Amino acid sequence: MAARKASVARKTKETDITVSVNVDGTGSYKVATGVGFLDHMLETFSRHSLIDLEVQAKGDIHIDYHHLTEDTGIVIGEAVAKALGDRAGILRYGDALIPMDEALTRVALDISNRPYLIWKVAFSRPKLGEMDTELFKEWFQAFAQNAGITLHVENLYGENNHHIVETCYKGLARALRHACTVDARSPQAVPSTKGSL
Repeated sequence: MAARKASVARKTKETDITVSVNVDGTGSYKVATGVGFLDHMLETFSRHSLIDLEVQAKGDIHIDYHHLTEDTGIVIGEAVAKALGDRAGILRYGDALIPMDEALTRVALDISNRPYLIWKVAFSRPKLGEMDTELFKEWFQAFAQNAGITLHVENLYGENNHHIVETCYKGLARALRHACTVDARSPQAVPSTKGSL
């Protein structure tokens, strides 16, 4: 199988982002967005998915973090989609149930090329540090749309907002790690009766 690696760049009047991924990596990362909490979540995503991730991002964070957050989701999603190519041989589906202290989150996904997000996550605070908690849904929406993934994220319970959002990123990472795994029983076939995804 060819190396599942990709690099994508996106430059607009609002952001300038370059991303490189290696789906068959070891979870090494080099992330610099200028937003500390977002860096932490992307590093967590890389470590638990085993996708090597490099992100260099600049944006109009003097306004707020919306454009930068959404656009990193877009570009990482595009890079994952590009690295997976025609998606032949992958397990396709993945799920994870992630606890973190008092919080528990369930994530299920289908690398279907039919993007869709179900987001059942509520926060009790408007911000984590300097980051608006409403932006996490924007990141997951952008990632799912551009990676071509049907993605369901449901926080079952929790009190600490940091724990809740971290379980969402870890759940995505673990589910994606499984779904991207090459199926030893069918390593060449596209996992669909249609013959393509």
